[in-house]
Amino acid sequence: MSANRDATLATIPDAFSHDLQKNWGWLLALGLSSIALGTLGLYMTFAMTVITVLVFGVLILAAGIFQLVHAFTCISWKSVLWHVLIALLYVAAGVDIMVDPVRASAILTLVLAGLLIAVGVLRGLMAFQLRAAHGWFWPLLSGLVSIGLGAMIIAQWPISGLWVIGLFVAIELLFNGWSYVFIALAARRAAREGRISA
Repeated sequence: MSANRDATLATIPDAFSHDLQKNWGWLLALGLSSIALGTLGLYMTFAMTVITVLVFGVLILAAGIFQLVHAFTCISWKSVLWHVLIALLYVAAGVDIMVDPVRASAILTLVLAGLLIAVGVLRGLMAFQLRAAHGWFWPLLSGLVSIGLGAMIIAQWPISGLWVIGLFVAIELLFNGWSYVFIALAARRAAREGRISA
């Protein structure tokens, strides 16, 4: 029994670096902050949607500006005209999103619904190819859920454009936060067990 415990303790430091074991509190604080923001986001899905879409617009605008600057540093390049046109499209898209984030969120939500349905269909086809394998039902179920989510979003569109993106971001923040909390607590436990074994 003691030999098994010693072997287990010997593998614990491999999973968590010394820095993570020492600074687990910061990771815990990050996880708790993410959980708090995700919980708040669940009650403010419209605001979370608009903020997310605005950030997306700013990122696209910044990418376009950087690409435009880069194009003018490579004037001798054969494809510089295409480079400039792509950069201008990025800038225009970023500005358009920032000017009307509600309309942009409706369009992005429709694209997201289409992607969910497409992914669901592909998962279903994959499941039918794996029918002979054990557990083939799980990809089929996952595909059906994706198709169902996409169909629900389309059925409520354009109203769904006001809350879907914010809801997905809030859920992501919650899952991200809980994963950090569990990693932080495991790192704390590993640090304590490392001190005890020493």
